[in-house]
Amino acid sequence: MQHSSHGEKLLSGLGGFVAIFIVYLITTLFELALQSQLLFVASMGASAVLLFATPHGPLSQPWNVAGGHVVSAFFGVLAHKLIGNQIFAGAAAVGMAITAMYYLRCLHPPGGATALVAVVGGATVDSFGFLYVFFPVGLGAVMMVLVAIAFNYPFEWRRYPISLLNPPDDPPPTPDKTTNDQPITHTDLVAALGELDGYVDISEQDLLRIYELARQNQQQNLKN
Repeated sequence: MQHSSHGEKLLSGLGGFVAIFIVYLITTLFELALQSQLLFVASMGASAVLLFATPHGPLSQPWNVAGGHVVSAFFGVLAHKLIGNQIFAGAAAVGMAITAMYYLRCLHPPGGATALVAVVGGATVDSFGFLYVFFPVGLGAVMMVLVAIAFNYPFEWRRYPISLLNPPDDPPPTPDKTTNDQPITHTDLVAALGELDGYVDISEQDLLRIYELARQNQQQNLKN
């Protein structure tokens, strides 16, 4: 749900620029072949969207970024080495990466691209073998996280990871029993999201559904 200001949009874009510039520069200094650079940076480019447009999202947190890329790279290389057919290997790499990320609680969508790059990246990536897991993938993912921490820190409302975000100064208000049964309206929801001034990675319908299910659960607990 997008209710962010122009300043937030520009900051997100600037953060993505800085992060990819640094990662691309480092891989260039290490003389990684052009084709592999393009494939690898494309994967990190997807991470940049999450890190700088939704820095407080669960899929953007450090373990998700670093763990997701590293785990996916490992299964990508493994599939490439064990499966001779490239099409089947690519599909298996992405499927195994998704499953592993789920179990290790580091789900990060760009990890799917990282796994696929290990299979289709050509001779340069192939020559890295399992070293690809640590460089350029591991190093690149860690650099992305470090840039996100440094870039977002000066902005109190954007601090990353979410554990660095300062909690509100005011305590949450005590529920008013006279209005507790009144449903949240569309206007209320839009106003609340406007105060967050950021992109919230959930649809309005899902958010209202979660609220309604929470109300039903509360009422059920009160009956019991």
